[in-house]
Amino acid sequence: MESLMNSAEEQQPSSPPGNSWSKQEEINKNETPKCVGGFVLVHAGAGYHSESKAKEYKHVCKRACQRAVDRLKAGALAVEAVAAALVELEDSPFTNAGMGSNLNLSGEIECDASIMDGKSLHYGAVGAISGIKNPVLVANRLLSEAQKGKLSAGRIPPCFLVGRGAHDWALGHGIPPCPSEKMATKFSLSAYKRNKRKMELAEKMDTGHKHAKKRRQSSETENGSGCLDTVGAVVVDSEGNVAAAVSSGGLAMKHPGRVGQAAHYGCGCWAENASNNPYSTAVSTSGCGEHLIRTMLARECSAALQSEDAHKALLEAMQNKFISSPFLAGEDRVLGGVIVLRCCRCVESPPSQNIQGILVEFLWSHTTESMCVGYMSAQDSKAKTHISRLPPGTVPGQCLAIEGGVCRLMSVAE
Repeated sequence: MESLMNSAEEQQPSSPPGNSWSKQEEINKNETPKCVGGFVLVHAGAGYHSESKAKEYKHVCKRACQRAVDRLKAGALAVEAVAAALVELEDSPFTNAGMGSNLNLSGEIECDASIMDGKSLHYGAVGAISGIKNPVLVANRLLSEAQKGKLSAGRIPPCFLVGRGAHDWALGHGIPPCPSEKMATKFSLSAYKRNKRKMELAEKMDTGHKHAKKRRQSSETENGSGCLDTVGAVVVDSEGNVAAAVSSGGLAMKHPGRVGQAAHYGCGCWAENASNNPYSTAVSTSGCGEHLIRTMLARECSAALQSEDAHKALLEAMQNKFISSPFLAGEDRVLGGVIVLRCCRCVESPPSQNIQGILVEFLWSHTTESMCVGYMSAQDSKAKTHISRLPPGTVPGQCLAIEGGVCRLMSVAE
């Protein structure tokens, strides 16, 4: 990898415009070309990551990166690798996806997930699904089944299923069930009991105090360490194909049947090969689902990344299309985060028929207190991880952090 991310303590941020904090790294031009295999960038949620659990968050990101890179080295396409990364993230009890997801008002786990293949532009998603350990596998199966064409009698295959229908479809396609009680962890159960007591207390208060209390609880839920939202990943493979995926247990104490951005088209993830555009792009989002749905942030960021300066484009998209979006004009704090990558074929100087390559630019940005990310190329021996944080004194939801790097994937043509 040509450019590696340093922590905030190791590198001073550049002068930011307005109320944002920005940082971008230089490209190391002395790196020896290595074998193309692909690149993966993952996140474990935009919210608040306590220092006491930083090691666990980073560890699961490393495992997810390694899982994706193993698949890429085995010759898998981007969509297969991104699904593998999400399975690892869903299986961790420290993330709010799959195992250990937040419980809803009824004390049940309902998950959302989606995946998009930049090569075919197909998309698969599930919403409010229960009893499935890895919702992303159902979303991925929906995607692959849709690629096979029409069903009997010319019926259009589904790309998005919810609730019981999604669960039954999954079982019918060989995806095993998992009882919800086995998906809950000690941490998610204790958080549910604590939140339930708070709600019961609020209901005993008079109307005015109750509204104030609910506002405070909403703030605690959105930023609490136990309520981190969507996990996700973006991948580019050796052929330059991109893919993106997201998975989430949703907000704590959500209403049964609520579906967040993780399942919505153009809101949770987006992936699109270059085709008629200069760059292939992949995006995965996290944060308050309602904010991300109303702004369709994933697709907005993808479109913005076709500009010449990726860092500036993402900064402006987060500021203008999210924080200052007219669709969220009534919100005091707009909470969310994104990971993005874009790539294009390298042009060697002087041109060589034997040397080919893919230039990958990767970035993450968030308005939440923190965001945990990990990244790795197939030519790296291990993944790098980083917990990005807003600078002290800034207000979550009203300012943003943005960081990133560059990776050049090289190979010698046979």
